[in-house]
Amino acid sequence: MPTTRETVLAALHARLQPLAALTLRDEVLPERIPAAGLIILRDGQPGDPEVTLSPLRYHYQHRAELEVVVQACTSRASTFDTLITAIGTALDADRTLGGLCDWLEPEAPASVDLPIEGAAALKAAVITVVLHYTTTGPLA
Repeated sequence: MPTTRETVLAALHARLQPLAALTLRDEVLPERIPAAGLIILRDGQPGDPEVTLSPLRYHYQHRAELEVVVQACTSRASTFDTLITAIGTALDADRTLGGLCDWLEPEAPASVDLPIEGAAALKAAVITVVLHYTTTGPLA
């Protein structure tokens, strides 16, 4: 039986699958970026939990990361903006991931343009998604 952590991360990954961009989990950046863009979900860190004692529960604010990358000769900014908007819409549609977590909260992206020698530049950002969930133990 998977841990709460894995269940929540798998649900977040599944939530992003219907988007036009290729969505991967903990993969290396591929050589080619699809025209619609690329999203790589990084598991991130659960951090130190708040603990309640009766009953014993561990309340996490897990910080997962979405690496978002687009590559286009023209309209790179608009393609990037369209993808960011689609991610926001997908996450806003169900902030509890079907009841698997208490709440998720995406943070604003910090974008950067990355020049590639002999190819179109990349526009990339990391979006931190804070996942609030509760477990019965640190390994549960």
